Amino acid sequence: QVQLVESGGGLVQPGGSLRLSCAASGFTFSNLRMSWYRQAPGKERELVAAITRTGGHSNYVDSVKGRFTISRDNAKNTVYLEMNTLKADDTAVYYCSGYNEITNLRYWGQGTQVTVSS
Repeated sequence: QVQLVESGGGLVQPGGSLRLSCAASGFTFSNLRMSWYRQAPGKERELVAAITRTGGHSNYVDSVKGRFTISRDNAKNTVYLEMNTLKADDTAVYYCSGYNEITNLRYWGQGTQVTVSS
Protein backbone atom coordinates (compact mmCIF):
# COMPACT_ATOMS: atom_id res chain seq x y z
CA GLN A 1 0.00 0.00 0.00
CA VAL A 2 1.41 3.34 -1.10
CA GLN A 3 1.57 5.89 1.69
CA LEU A 4 2.98 9.36 2.22
CA VAL A 5 2.63 10.63 5.77
CA GLU A 6 3.49 14.22 6.62
CA SER A 7 4.39 15.50 10.07
CA GLY A 8 5.89 18.57 11.70
CA GLY A 9 3.22 21.17 11.06
CA GLY A 10 1.86 23.46 13.73
CA LEU A 11 1.50 27.02 14.96
CA VAL A 12 4.55 29.27 14.80
CA GLN A 13 5.13 32.98 15.23
CA PRO A 14 6.24 35.14 12.31
CA GLY A 15 9.98 34.82 11.85
CA GLY A 16 9.99 31.34 13.31
CA SER A 17 10.95 27.99 11.83
CA LEU A 18 9.42 24.59 11.23
CA ARG A 19 10.66 21.38 9.70
CA LEU A 20 8.19 19.21 7.85
CA SER A 21 8.83 15.54 7.23
CA CYS A 22 7.17 13.12 4.83
CA ALA A 23 7.69 9.40 5.33
CA ALA A 24 7.05 7.16 2.34
CA SER A 25 6.18 3.49 2.20
CA GLY A 26 4.80 0.97 -0.26
CA PHE A 27 7.03 1.89 -3.19
CA THR A 28 10.65 2.44 -4.14
CA PHE A 29 11.22 5.92 -2.77
CA SER A 30 14.32 6.63 -4.83
CA ASN A 31 12.32 6.21 -8.04
CA LEU A 32 10.21 9.26 -7.28
CA ARG A 33 10.76 12.94 -7.74
CA MET A 34 9.45 14.48 -4.52
CA SER A 35 7.71 17.78 -4.01
CA TRP A 36 6.00 19.90 -1.41
CA TYR A 37 2.82 21.74 -2.31
CA ARG A 38 0.66 24.01 -0.22
CA GLN A 39 -2.90 25.24 -0.32
CA ALA A 40 -4.10 28.28 1.56
CA PRO A 41 -7.80 28.91 2.24
CA GLY A 42 -9.53 30.13 -0.90
CA LYS A 43 -6.46 29.62 -3.06
CA GLU A 44 -5.30 26.99 -5.50
CA ARG A 45 -2.71 24.41 -4.54
CA GLU A 46 0.77 25.61 -5.49
CA LEU A 47 4.11 23.92 -5.89
CA VAL A 48 6.48 25.10 -3.18
CA ALA A 49 9.60 23.01 -3.75
CA ALA A 50 10.74 19.95 -5.66
CA ILE A 51 13.76 17.69 -5.56
CA THR A 52 15.14 15.15 -7.99
CA ARG A 53 15.38 11.44 -7.26
CA THR A 54 18.98 11.61 -6.08
CA GLY A 55 18.59 14.94 -4.33
CA GLY A 56 21.12 16.55 -6.60
CA HIS A 57 18.85 19.31 -7.80
CA SER A 58 15.99 21.27 -6.29
CA ASN A 59 13.80 24.19 -7.25
CA TYR A 60 11.51 26.57 -5.39
CA VAL A 61 8.67 28.96 -5.94
CA ASP A 62 10.01 32.52 -5.83
CA SER A 63 8.15 33.42 -2.64
CA VAL A 64 10.13 30.89 -0.55
CA LYS A 65 13.57 31.10 -2.16
CA GLY A 66 16.25 31.69 0.45
CA ARG A 67 13.89 30.71 3.29
CA PHE A 68 12.87 27.11 2.57
CA THR A 69 15.06 24.10 1.86
CA ILE A 70 13.89 20.76 0.51
CA SER A 71 16.00 17.67 1.11
CA ARG A 72 15.61 13.91 1.07
CA ASP A 73 17.12 10.86 2.67
CA ASN A 74 16.60 7.88 0.40
CA ALA A 75 17.90 5.50 3.05
CA LYS A 76 15.09 6.64 5.35
CA ASN A 77 12.44 7.02 2.61
CA THR A 78 11.84 10.55 3.83
CA VAL A 79 11.68 14.01 2.32
CA TYR A 80 11.95 17.19 4.38
CA LEU A 81 11.03 20.82 4.09
CA GLU A 82 12.99 23.16 6.33
CA MET A 83 11.09 26.45 6.63
CA ASN A 84 12.76 29.52 8.11
CA THR A 85 11.74 33.15 8.53
CA LEU A 86 8.12 32.15 8.25
CA LYS A 87 5.53 34.73 7.27
CA ALA A 88 1.77 34.90 7.67
CA ASP A 89 1.48 34.27 3.92
CA ASP A 90 3.07 30.85 4.44
CA THR A 91 -0.03 29.72 6.33
CA ALA A 92 -1.48 26.75 4.46
CA VAL A 93 -1.95 23.03 4.42
CA TYR A 94 1.31 21.53 3.16
CA TYR A 95 1.21 18.37 1.08
CA CYS A 96 3.95 15.95 0.22
CA SER A 97 3.83 14.50 -3.29
CA GLY A 98 5.79 11.88 -5.17
CA TYR A 99 5.90 11.49 -8.94
CA ASN A 100 7.07 8.48 -10.88
CA GLU A 101 8.23 9.59 -14.31
CA ILE A 102 8.10 6.05 -15.69
CA THR A 103 4.57 5.15 -14.64
CA ASN A 104 3.29 8.75 -14.74
CA LEU A 105 1.68 8.19 -11.35
CA ARG A 106 1.54 10.87 -8.68
CA TYR A 107 1.02 10.17 -5.01
CA TRP A 108 -0.19 12.54 -2.28
CA GLY A 109 -0.01 12.69 1.46
CA GLN A 110 -2.92 13.78 3.64
CA GLY A 111 -1.42 17.20 4.40
CA THR A 112 -0.21 18.97 7.51
CA GLN A 113 -1.38 22.39 8.68
CA VAL A 114 1.12 25.20 9.07
CA THR A 115 -0.16 28.36 10.73
CA VAL A 116 2.04 31.43 11.07
CA SER A 117 0.51 33.87 13.51
CA SER A 118 1.38 35.97 16.51
